[in-house]
Amino acid sequence: MSKQICELAYQGASTAVGVAEKLLTEAIEKHGAEAPVKYPDTAYKLPIVTALSGEEILTLGDLVPVLNRIKTNNLKLEPVLENALLAGEATLYAGEIIEALRYIGDGKPDEAPYTGFLPDPILRKFGVPLVDGTIPGVAVVTGKAKDSKAGAKLIKDLQSKGIMVMLVNDIIEQCIEENIKVGVDYITFPLGKFTQIIHAVNFAARAGLAFGGIPKGAREQMLDYQKRRVPAFVIALGELDAVTVAIGAGALFMGFPIVTDQALPPELTIPGLLEPQPDYDKIVPLALELRDIKLKIVDIPVPITVGPAFEGETIRKADAWVEFGGGRTTGFELVRMVGPDDIEDGKIQVIGPEIDEMPEGSQFPLGIMVDIYGRKMQEDFEGVLERRIHYFINYGEGLWHVAQRDLCWLRISKQAKEAGFKIRHFGEILLAKFKSDYPAIVDRVQVTLITDKEVIEEKIKIARDKYQKRDARLKGLTDESVENFYSCVLCQSFAPNHVCIVTPERVGLCGAVSWLDAKASNEITPTGPNQPIPKGECIDPVKGMWKNINNYLYTASNRTLEEVNLYTLMDRPMTSCGCFEAIMAVLPSTNGIMVTTREYTGNTPCGMTFSTLAGTCGGGVQTPGFMGIGRRYLVSSKFIPADGGLARIVWMPKELKEFLRDDLVEQAVKSGLGADFIDKIADETIGITEESILPFLEEKQHPALKLEPLI
Repeated sequence: MSKQICELAYQGASTAVGVAEKLLTEAIEKHGAEAPVKYPDTAYKLPIVTALSGEEILTLGDLVPVLNRIKTNNLKLEPVLENALLAGEATLYAGEIIEALRYIGDGKPDEAPYTGFLPDPILRKFGVPLVDGTIPGVAVVTGKAKDSKAGAKLIKDLQSKGIMVMLVNDIIEQCIEENIKVGVDYITFPLGKFTQIIHAVNFAARAGLAFGGIPKGAREQMLDYQKRRVPAFVIALGELDAVTVAIGAGALFMGFPIVTDQALPPELTIPGLLEPQPDYDKIVPLALELRDIKLKIVDIPVPITVGPAFEGETIRKADAWVEFGGGRTTGFELVRMVGPDDIEDGKIQVIGPEIDEMPEGSQFPLGIMVDIYGRKMQEDFEGVLERRIHYFINYGEGLWHVAQRDLCWLRISKQAKEAGFKIRHFGEILLAKFKSDYPAIVDRVQVTLITDKEVIEEKIKIARDKYQKRDARLKGLTDESVENFYSCVLCQSFAPNHVCIVTPERVGLCGAVSWLDAKASNEITPTGPNQPIPKGECIDPVKGMWKNINNYLYTASNRTLEEVNLYTLMDRPMTSCGCFEAIMAVLPSTNGIMVTTREYTGNTPCGMTFSTLAGTCGGGVQTPGFMGIGRRYLVSSKFIPADGGLARIVWMPKELKEFLRDDLVEQAVKSGLGADFIDKIADETIGITEESILPFLEEKQHPALKLEPLI
């Protein structure tokens, strides 16, 4: 590393630490040394401090020795690589302190369009797409592009590749000027200005703490995790001043390579870590190369951008050119397995009006029929592939899809229509994605799109008959009726020791992997993350322990876990990685359990928010009394039967209760608890402490109060 870079890193770090020291002194004078300090909705307080040193920071006064330590240990002028990286580490600490001070008390310093700190639920929301490669990497883009159009094109390129993007400084305004869609729905976060870049780094640090199970303060272990498992890189645009270089040294300290648009002389270039690329068309390819991110490029002949960045896009009625289904018109979608003589590969047929014949703001019926032939295709995979229609269509910019089967609801935006999007382009997207994502089981694809009212009423009968047959088949799929369960170690890219065991009656804790999904995945990639495990000898049918499952678990967990019970929360339960949909926790005084979700950010009767709870049981460890789960496991016949099953649930957020209401009522009736059981479950409107919900449970005569003691 050149002497000039080292000196700039030292100068920038000294400036950042000096600013942090000044602001901390002012904050103590104003609020007092005992004033609490932490970021909102995180289990990790100040994540950089938590991850790198493990120091317990509760108050402003606790930050003083942290600053003194980094001033003494990290600011060294001798121009060598180690000292430049230490200066980078000091800059990270300083940035964390500067930003945390903005959240003192009820401070909400970040106004639109800036997001500021990204709370734990955001991290966990994107856990699955990060580990399964849907989001192949994270780009931190900082500075100011040479012009708005060039900057917008660069960000659009990243979005089209599915990269999570974090924006800092003037590039945010440049994107907004060019109508680039930003925000959580587009996996593109406009963090803010200057030291708000730290929110990208503390996001990465929390990945190690939450998913990797890295102990607090395990500095070298955390740095190794970041270098090997967090596919992040930095794109630095515009001039490189001392503070920018110091921040860059912080990125290099974490193991994140940097590409700059500045024409650096050879002596300022660090091959593989800091490289220049003035040609904006080559910046993204170089950054991906430096981070060894391999992309599967799929050319889809449609006039809109297609990528996971647009999956969360919402299209309001006023912005829609046309909408389909959703109860307003007839709509359905169906994937069918067909024989080799019943399909014309690549054929797309539109039966009925095209979009040019649909007036602005109109409503039309829509049927989507996808016929698939494949030598390894199975009828059981139809439903698995059919659910992918939802994701594939939502990947289109200006397209919106919710629900499934004959409840599907779609919109095409005015912007997409103006860009030239046609009904037949739905078929182009589905053809390309089914063939590229499922090459092992999909050989030929044919898509029929129906907008003719009479034809759709005829074809929907075929779809509903298929739905009924599938449902009957699924009801027969029980844990007892199959020979194999399936593993899921997809999350081991982030949580090395975590292992999910997926059964017909227990969905993966992320909610995204069912037994059929795992079976299909194994057919697609026989050596992949979903492996069949013959059940073999059953050791405990009540708690759900099998000898073969234990044997697999021991090896797959890197010899850290020896036994697992699938049907209990209390004794050697399944581990949690960090991207679970919900968490269960014991409430001792009620003799029951509570459930909370990623979406519910309030306090719960166990005294912890979702984020704090998640910090206790993530990272691939067994934590009796606490367990991450998929939402739909709550309505399974195999929901913790060893602990009393559904009758143990005494509290859950109102949103979850309503989301599962019909299924909860059905399962309660099957379990002999009665149709009114759901009304005996407390929620946040009743109370958020054990003491406040206990009278309600007693009044409702909740069955948990009469069950055998949990503890």
